[in-house]
Amino acid sequence: MTQPSGTGPVPQNPKFSGDAGNPPAYGELYRGDPPSWRVPAVTAAAGIPVGLVWWLLAPGGLNLLSGDPSLASGTNVEGWLPRDLVLAGLFLLAGCVTGFLLNGKRTGAPAPGTVLLAVVGGALGALIAWQTGVLAGQWWGPAEDTARNASIAFSLRALAVLAIWPAAVAIAVFVANLLSLLGSPPAQDT
Repeated sequence: MTQPSGTGPVPQNPKFSGDAGNPPAYGELYRGDPPSWRVPAVTAAAGIPVGLVWWLLAPGGLNLLSGDPSLASGTNVEGWLPRDLVLAGLFLLAGCVTGFLLNGKRTGAPAPGTVLLAVVGGALGALIAWQTGVLAGQWWGPAEDTARNASIAFSLRALAVLAIWPAAVAIAVFVANLLSLLGSPPAQDT
């Protein structure tokens, strides 16, 4: 059995130049895709259906997820936490999908500018989803007297939930790139 020569790094990108002593060039580490404004635009636009799904599933909205009629009204404080958790789960799902779609099946990692634009798009998408859900609650939900507490109306109590979508995008890109490094080992001579 012969050992590999070890004269250079194993290329992760088909554009590898093969310079054993030099660090790889930027284009060899990252895909050559220039950052596009389509990534944050599509990600932010995805906030509209996410907000509508939030209103459909969450307590205080149509309450399709639990179906418990006691949670349907905003006056029941036990429905406030599940309402925020439904949005958090939707943001986590949207962020993971965005991150893994951004990474794709191509070789090399997405450029840092593209990842940054996707994170910004996730933040915009979270804000748009939040406001879309609140607007859907105002349009199609029952009229609620919010004199006692503003959370009686369909709303978000924990604003930290808005950070889940962009954080999930960044973590999903990191995990996808980490898993690509742990992929199949280089072929060895026998």
